Amino acid sequence: MSMLDKMLERYYASRLNTLAVTAACLGVLGGLIRIFWFTPIDSYQGVVQKIFYIHLPCAIGAFTAFFGVFVASIAFLAVRKDVFDDLASSLAEVGVACCSLVLITGPIWAKPAWGAYWTWDNRLTTTLILWVLYVGYLLLRHLSLESEQGKRAAAVLGIIAFLDVPIVRMSVKWWRSIHPSVLSGQKGTGLDRPMVETLWISLLTFLFFFAVLLVERFALARAKTLLKKVRMQMEVC
Repeated sequence: MSMLDKMLERYYASRLNTLAVTAACLGVLGGLIRIFWFTPIDSYQGVVQKIFYIHLPCAIGAFTAFFGVFVASIAFLAVRKDVFDDLASSLAEVGVACCSLVLITGPIWAKPAWGAYWTWDNRLTTTLILWVLYVGYLLLRHLSLESEQGKRAAAVLGIIAFLDVPIVRMSVKWWRSIHPSVLSGQKGTGLDRPMVETLWISLLTFLFFFAVLLVERFALARAKTLLKKVRMQMEVC
């Protein structure tokens, strides 16, 4: 049993999962209430700008998860242990869910802001490519559940796909883009203090929710893998 398996065992034995799930759901609910009821309406874009407080945390969640896939895939190729393969696939699922929310909330915000749900802007296009790459990773991983060679191929794809993350991040600076870059490092974000506070609250609550979701998905993946090993041992006996 790996160290991660032991940590999961202690986590569920102490029933911290129930507390974590409850806290995560209440946190997201509180964040949404803060966004839509207590945060000032943007004077230029109007109420639709509030999608930003969901859109950005989902984007950061996706980038963080895909970086985790990158690291876990390298670890799997290095030591060939299933725990890293399960971790990488779980991270990819959470990352794809976050990226899907980015691609859903983005067009909803874009329609009143830009006059169109979708434009082939550099950031939008590279984000769509990122989503396709990791959906492909999940499909490959699903088709190669019992194949060691398939797992290695998925790990390689997980590493290569991550190269698109810095491209998405820097696309606003590298090419002309109509997409705003709030976290560009430039002085002045155009957000008043209450808006900045809401942004941080939203980031913390959504990222915590995604982390809890990851733990639950990883625990399920580990349970399936360990069950397969037990069945194989029983068949041998």
